Amino acid sequence: METTYDGRLAESPSAWGAVICLSLLTFVLVASEFMPVSLLTPVARELAITEGQAGQAISVSGFFAVLTSLFGNGLLSKLDRRTVVLFYTAVLVVSGLAVTFAPNYPVFLLGRALIGVSIGGFWSLSTAILARIVSRDDLPKAIAMMQGGTAFATVIAAPLGSFLGGLIGWRGALFIVVPIGLAAIVWQLAVLPSMPADEPVSARRMFGLLGNRAFAIGMAATTLAFMGQFSLSTYLRPFLEGVTGLDVNTLSMVLLGLGLAGLVGTSLVGFVLRSHLGAVLIALPAVLAVVALLLIGLGPLAAATATLLLLWGLFTTPIPVAWNTWMAKVIPNDLEAGGGLQVALIQFAITFGAFAGGLLFDSASWWSPFALAALLLTGSTLFAVAAATSTSARRRS
Repeated sequence: METTYDGRLAESPSAWGAVICLSLLTFVLVASEFMPVSLLTPVARELAITEGQAGQAISVSGFFAVLTSLFGNGLLSKLDRRTVVLFYTAVLVVSGLAVTFAPNYPVFLLGRALIGVSIGGFWSLSTAILARIVSRDDLPKAIAMMQGGTAFATVIAAPLGSFLGGLIGWRGALFIVVPIGLAAIVWQLAVLPSMPADEPVSARRMFGLLGNRAFAIGMAATTLAFMGQFSLSTYLRPFLEGVTGLDVNTLSMVLLGLGLAGLVGTSLVGFVLRSHLGAVLIALPAVLAVVALLLIGLGPLAAATATLLLLWGLFTTPIPVAWNTWMAKVIPNDLEAGGGLQVALIQFAITFGAFAGGLLFDSASWWSPFALAALLLTGSTLFAVAAATSTSARRRS
């Protein structure tokens, strides 16, 4: 069944109100996922666990995001997609309540698992939902707007968590997502249109999409891009402290600049994708591969490193926008299935990239994760060339 949209809705302000509403949801999801990173020490102290256990509780959300992206929407396949979005937002609120009032480690772990369910479920549906409420020409802009919530949360989640944790405690800081989540539910009830379910989506159908050569190539490029990004990004703080020699205040400003550059990149890319999708798919990982190599050579130079990291932020955050736009063109009839598989692969790529980068950082030297990132991003570039070429050939035929 082909994904369709209501033309009257797409031409009205209500369509963009729905997009902005979903952007708020992405903000809350990403903030919920990453805010606890800056609160590990007080969480561990109060729950009488180690910081390593607290970190594992935070990372468990990725595992449940993969499971939900593969199987969750299949279990909810008969429900209106508006109802499903409301359900995942409600799960987000319950997760916030669980981690806020957790009396012990198992309850905190349960709360983190629930945020993974909400993340995996919503992200796997997001592109398909946007394709049903805006026109095909406006889809890149809509995806970029929704990803803007992600970029903004990435900028402020950690520093906001640290600030609020010192002001009102870690429980108060994590509780913030609850009223915002409830506000998102009210807004969704007001602006999201009814979206009857399409054909049921199963894990078998998702993996069956890999029989489409163009789609399989694009997923390989996406996976390698995220692996490369997180094999480097995860270890920026020890790199900036140990190699560049930045103090804490300067380091925080550099990381803030990186996040703001990412917000700019997400804001601009939607306008470029309409006419230059193939070029963007290729340029993003290619530039990032060069930046990774330059950071190895110029790492001790503070000004050069700060400039390169601005470029890193500018070119990393548009990656999901670009590949979601590409996916909507390649498999317009299977966006729910494709979105589920894409989210699972991205979560795997993030975990693998961070894990492999950590092994190299500890066993080899600080530069080795950067070299790995350059290698993976170069591979992503080559697959992106093949994907762009395949898409152009299909269009001509």
